[in-house]
Amino acid sequence: MEMKAKRSVSAYRNIDLAFFAGILVLCETLILKAAGTWFRDQLYTVSICGALTAIVYMRWGIWGMLHAALGGALTCLVLGGGPEQYLIYCGGNLLSALVLMVRKLAGPGRIRNNALASMGFGLLTLLLMQSGRALVSLILGYGFENATGFYATDALSLVFTAVVIWVARRLDGIFEDQRSYLVRINEEERKA
Repeated sequence: MEMKAKRSVSAYRNIDLAFFAGILVLCETLILKAAGTWFRDQLYTVSICGALTAIVYMRWGIWGMLHAALGGALTCLVLGGGPEQYLIYCGGNLLSALVLMVRKLAGPGRIRNNALASMGFGLLTLLLMQSGRALVSLILGYGFENATGFYATDALSLVFTAVVIWVARRLDGIFEDQRSYLVRINEEERKA
């Protein structure tokens, strides 16, 4: 007699969140190290933080705030930021949680099933991160030019985020509310 071990939703969520945090740490660190070593004189940067945070927001809602803050902390850690930079990047990235209102109003299924809505969700997540950084930097007394730099230097991340979300939504269960996904998978297993 074969018994399948079943995990609780919270155990599955914790494993899933850790998995996406690992991807974020690995990819963002590699990107930041490459930018700091090989592309030091470039004005633009690319980040995977917005895309991965949007995916986690779609999968688990408010839990994505952990990844937003982690992405900011990684930027400061790898590039050598001080306390104010940690506040700007970690605190600023948390403004992205406003995208959860869109998720609630539109519904995760409607966002996932529409390519433009999915990419818009990812782009809004990144724009809110950039806006949060700009806002925190203004509050800390940095000038308007510094605040606008968060948009200008991170412009390529918009394209990168749109592409990552477009690919993720095409993969079964990746850009999907995980509670709904687990119910769907369970029903499919029962029918089989």
